[in-house]
Amino acid sequence: MTDTEITADLVRDLLREQHPDLAGLAIREVPGGWGNQMWRLGDGLAVRMQRMDTTPELQFKERRWLPVLAPLLPLPIPAPVRFGEPSERFPKHWTVMTWVPGEPLDLASISRGTHAADTLAEFLRALHVEAPADAPTATDRGAHPRDCTGGFEHFFHAVAPDDIPTDVRAVWDDAVAAQDWEGPPVWVHGDLHPANVVVSDGTLSGIVDFGDLFAGDPAWDLAAAWVLLPAGTAGRFFDTYALADEATIRRARGLAAMKSLFLMLMGQNGDRGLPGGKPHWGPAGRAALDRVLEGV
Repeated sequence: MTDTEITADLVRDLLREQHPDLAGLAIREVPGGWGNQMWRLGDGLAVRMQRMDTTPELQFKERRWLPVLAPLLPLPIPAPVRFGEPSERFPKHWTVMTWVPGEPLDLASISRGTHAADTLAEFLRALHVEAPADAPTATDRGAHPRDCTGGFEHFFHAVAPDDIPTDVRAVWDDAVAAQDWEGPPVWVHGDLHPANVVVSDGTLSGIVDFGDLFAGDPAWDLAAAWVLLPAGTAGRFFDTYALADEATIRRARGLAAMKSLFLMLMGQNGDRGLPGGKPHWGPAGRAALDRVLEGV
């Protein structure tokens, strides 16, 4: 991490040095963010500043692949328009991106559940196409659930026991027993949780933060049927998506259980919560876990 405090004045100074034609636009901090800090730039742009991320590789990945994927997708995603290089003022990389309008789902809600289920399914159908040979691969995610048991156990035991229904483990065990993904590696967003999608008019309207983009098993994204969508809409989602076999749905449901536990842990206060914890994520994670237990 850099010790440099990221302020509006710093962002403006960096723009003056490297992209002076943008320096006169209004700059407003965007709440939240973990690996990166976001600043609105005028009405249509944002500056993505590397903060907790220890490597610029995630930004490089977005710079390389988002312009390729954006034209293929039915929802807006951020697209890089300018690159910021490390300097004496700020020794890390930064990127000017297009702004995706809407409210993050962790601060809003979906009221049009059927529309949101169809919208997410259509987005993932378009994204989940065979990735090219030089597509990035996953480092800390993307594996079969059986290879993620350590992470599941960590979250399971770290979350307050009274908050976890006993049948969660059965969902995980079923995912572990499911057959491997046998198709070609497809494009996977890799980090679909409530802070990485935006909503407008009660439905999904955009997808953001592609730093974990990789080629692999689509089950990692299909877990969003339970993590993001309202109760009772997972079945509609899978009907519209129409590409998932039974084993993929079983893996996705187990991964949704693990992601739900992660959100619950992020929401805990005190020593057991993860750094950067967000209290409002706890209820979102518990609600997602309840949806997981309802099944498809």
